[in-house]
Amino acid sequence: MEEERLRGWEHATAYPLTGLSLLFIGVYALPVLDPGLDPAWRRACELADVVIWSIFLVEYLIRLRLAKHKTRFIRTHWFDLAVLILPVLRPLRALRLLNALRVLNRHAVAWTRGRLAVYVISATVLIVLIAALAVLDAERGHPDSTITSYPQALWWAICTITTVGYGDLYPETVEGRLVAVALMIGGLGLIGFTTGSLASWIVDRLSDADRPTGAATRADMVLLLHEIRKLRAEVEALKETQRDADH
Repeated sequence: MEEERLRGWEHATAYPLTGLSLLFIGVYALPVLDPGLDPAWRRACELADVVIWSIFLVEYLIRLRLAKHKTRFIRTHWFDLAVLILPVLRPLRALRLLNALRVLNRHAVAWTRGRLAVYVISATVLIVLIAALAVLDAERGHPDSTITSYPQALWWAICTITTVGYGDLYPETVEGRLVAVALMIGGLGLIGFTTGSLASWIVDRLSDADRPTGAATRADMVLLLHEIRKLRAEVEALKETQRDADH
């Protein structure tokens, strides 16, 4: 019963949390993309950031309350807890974006199930855009940073997630390097997911290709049995005719 309540809660909050995640990304991105943003707007973005983060925290606590086996829930949802707690530390504030990605991914997997291309393309674009924001936020104030604009951050993110790594741009701060690690892991995860899904798709296609042959074989057997029955009936009729002639 409690597990059903948990699933019901997750289903009911799917769309609101997705909307909040997109809003969370927006209020994070605005001050990063516009360093000269009006102080009032900057404060509004920071306030919205804290409020949405608090909602995510409350939502996690509600799911924990609804879970029947709380220890197992914490163990299996450790990443959810980590991305809620770690950004409280000032050097790890860019990791707040991982929470928005986590929520979006949790529902996108269900909404795009069976649509591998849609999921992979959307996830890749979103990860690259968010990683670029995070690394720019981390690196912009560092005196030796090579990443000082969003186009540069985008180029770095694309090179990193594709494992090209030209080395012309690279993070200097601890926070920026943590973003790089997260992006590398995300890239490897996407590659593994795509490879596994593609292999599964090929196996399914091969299985589908085999099915008509099996169906044709069964149809041939049915036809053959029908012909055998007809032949037996004719043989029996001939025997009856022969017996009548003998008498």
